[in-house]
Amino acid sequence: MAFLFQKFQEAVKVLAKSPTLARDGRHLQFEADMYRLFLYTSYNRLGKNAEEADADEIIDLATKASLDEQQKQVQENIHAQINNFCTHMDDILLPDSNTADTLNPSSERNTAPRRSGLGLAVGSTAPLHDNHDTAVAKTKPLKRFELSQKLKDLTGYTLEIKPSQIQHEDAGQGLYLDGEADVGSVIAIYPGVTYSPAYYRYIPGYPRVDLNNPYLITRYDGTVINAQPWGTGGETREMWDGSSFPEPRLNAEGGENGSDRVWKLLSKPLDGSRVGGKGVILERRNPLAFAHFANHPAKDMAPNVMVCPYDFPLTEKNMRTYIPNISFGNGDAVRMKKFGTFWFKSWKSNSTVADVPILKSLVLVATREISNEEILLNYRLSNLKRRPSWYTPVDEEEDRRRWS
Repeated sequence: MAFLFQKFQEAVKVLAKSPTLARDGRHLQFEADMYRLFLYTSYNRLGKNAEEADADEIIDLATKASLDEQQKQVQENIHAQINNFCTHMDDILLPDSNTADTLNPSSERNTAPRRSGLGLAVGSTAPLHDNHDTAVAKTKPLKRFELSQKLKDLTGYTLEIKPSQIQHEDAGQGLYLDGEADVGSVIAIYPGVTYSPAYYRYIPGYPRVDLNNPYLITRYDGTVINAQPWGTGGETREMWDGSSFPEPRLNAEGGENGSDRVWKLLSKPLDGSRVGGKGVILERRNPLAFAHFANHPAKDMAPNVMVCPYDFPLTEKNMRTYIPNISFGNGDAVRMKKFGTFWFKSWKSNSTVADVPILKSLVLVATREISNEEILLNYRLSNLKRRPSWYTPVDEEEDRRRWS
């Protein structure tokens, strides 16, 4: 399928410069990213037996489809992959469908923090809310590593966390693909607590939320995802409320400086318990819940993944335990339009359009074939404020548009 991928790469370059795109910088970059995600994920969905005519039709659809149609199709493509992932996880973990609803013994957590350079907008967490059952399904007593290897046997790849190959002291741990993944594949899910703009003031450290937390990211719609409470996951399926997280790092000398103390006093977040709720049963052994360990590429290196917003429909209750996110807030449902079934030949669907409550998440999508290598993500840090010394822009113009 190499010749097909080359056609998509050429289409990406052309479409990103289309005069029909928005003139507003931020929206322009969002549209360009959605073009790319449409092509990459649709290419992935074509499968190994794709023909050149199929690729041409996808490119033609991309040029004619509205931004809204592209977003819907990207969501459909991503959801199909997530659904397959959840099915594989059930096949591995559930001992028997007749016993899936029995309770699991008590378990211990493992939320030890690891370092990462990824931090755009940040926060910790307080009690959260998500409507879900409280019974923990019985699962096979597999360790996280064992589960990860079994997933690789089924999908062709899994993830590893080990020292990064990036040559700067802040790189710390890196995210690696163990196996092979095609372009357009969902490589990792960004785990943790999601904050809508209405709850920014509940992020610890507000308004200087990025002072001690490098584990956060912001979607284009302003949703902030904080992976710090998730850490490296755990060894069980359990009720998780996002309330456990590591203490902020001290400065290089081992203590706080005067400025840190002042901001800690002046910037205490609002009491999150006032808007909290119950936790959600999540699979803490999730092999793909490590997107927060992806590093930014060093000079003369190129990213091999890009971020993609994913709106998980909460009506898919059988999949919920494998979506490693929980919403901060009072549980008010966010609603979206569900776009029927995937069609290459037509944008029309036989399914009716329905409103469903969603959980806003984010995934990393492969922009090329990846084989046994470190996962690298363009952080696109804002050029409106001082950036870390290790940061080398992949595309300065993209950085400017992203934060314009």
